[in-house]
Amino acid sequence: MLFRNHHELVLNGATPILQKKRQDLLEMLTAAIDAVQPYRVITDIMNGSQLVFPSEAIDLSSFDHVYIVGFGKASVGMAQAVCDTTKISKGVIITNDPHAKVTSSSIEVIIGGHPLPNEGSIHGAERILELLHHCTENDCVLVLISGGGSSLFCKPRVPLPDLQSTIDLLIRSGATIQEINTVRKHLSFVKGGQLVYQTKAVILSLIISDVIHDPITSIASGPTTPDPTAYSDAVEILEQYHLWAEISPAVRTILEKGQKGMIPETLKEDDVAFEKVFNFIVANNETACQAALKKAMELGYDAKLLTTSLTGEAKTLGRYLVDRANNSLIKEHAAFICGGESTVTVQGPGVGGRNQELVLGCVNDIAGSGMVLASFATDGIDGNSDVAGAIADEYSWARGQKKHLVPSRFLLDNNSYVFFQALGDSLHTGPTGTNVMDVQIILQ
Repeated sequence: MLFRNHHELVLNGATPILQKKRQDLLEMLTAAIDAVQPYRVITDIMNGSQLVFPSEAIDLSSFDHVYIVGFGKASVGMAQAVCDTTKISKGVIITNDPHAKVTSSSIEVIIGGHPLPNEGSIHGAERILELLHHCTENDCVLVLISGGGSSLFCKPRVPLPDLQSTIDLLIRSGATIQEINTVRKHLSFVKGGQLVYQTKAVILSLIISDVIHDPITSIASGPTTPDPTAYSDAVEILEQYHLWAEISPAVRTILEKGQKGMIPETLKEDDVAFEKVFNFIVANNETACQAALKKAMELGYDAKLLTTSLTGEAKTLGRYLVDRANNSLIKEHAAFICGGESTVTVQGPGVGGRNQELVLGCVNDIAGSGMVLASFATDGIDGNSDVAGAIADEYSWARGQKKHLVPSRFLLDNNSYVFFQALGDSLHTGPTGTNVMDVQIILQ
């Protein structure tokens, strides 16, 4: 069962109708995660030694050796699927899950850091580069890329503490993942396409997207794809969020040298190195949302997919979604599904994440409405908390009042975790082994 506190979440519904809606909503979220489980995603495109895509098939047996390198929250599941379906000579995988393993003696699994890189991230990158340097032009490297890869696969141009502080400042400022990754690329030796210079082998990248609209230039900071951004963009982003004076001198020095052409730019589209590189998106937020939509229909709901590109400040997006549902022509037994990735501008010292904050931001709006709403991080980890998100219904506001919990105060402190823990409405899953951003569901 995906939700460790499934029984409690259902029974927290004050009426049989609300309990049924809560049960249905959890089934929809489970269907969403099942659809983007990395093992399933990879086995679906593998037929023996062939990788089969809608437009083409690639025969891996035509190469002298097939190697695996991977980084991201889904990398272990992806690697296991490859090992179970074709012969692999050797591989190195970097994950953030200390319990994850690949049942193949040829695959080395290294634990890195997320959301900030650590020494394990750097060690993993070094091991990957050693493997890549060993390959020849008659070999193939399957690069398994998924969410979290930017942090887990790290070979920085600056000292690790300087990189960590820069990324932490950007995260806390409310910068988008594209903006954060633009800065990351220009403080790295391997991001922004630079990984392709590290090997003579043919590169096939299989990508589970955790970025809106699936730009492969941004997913895991685009290690195997041309980079459209420049050092000047990284500087502009830091200035935009008033961080230029706060970052370390080492970071400023690298970016300034890059602007002046004293450090090579990230790789661009006309680089001949990309002639041997092929990138494929194998799962994304759309995959998860469509699975939730299908499950909603199976459960008898009049279901609608609102968007898979939801962005904006989390504490206001819940109200926006509730308003969309209220203004819909569908009024009874309706399910509204959407996905994307909101942001949180951190102002307080609390514990929480964008999904819990999104739900907390609209508990007043759904009071007395008959609605049930949840927001869920598909990787199982929401912000700096140990939960995946939260669920609320028309009685959540009143239940909070009885416990003297005022939503607006918790929002000011970015302390959504404490609010929902007190109600027993946090979504507990632990790491799910995948990551395709977030999924929100509203049931009327």
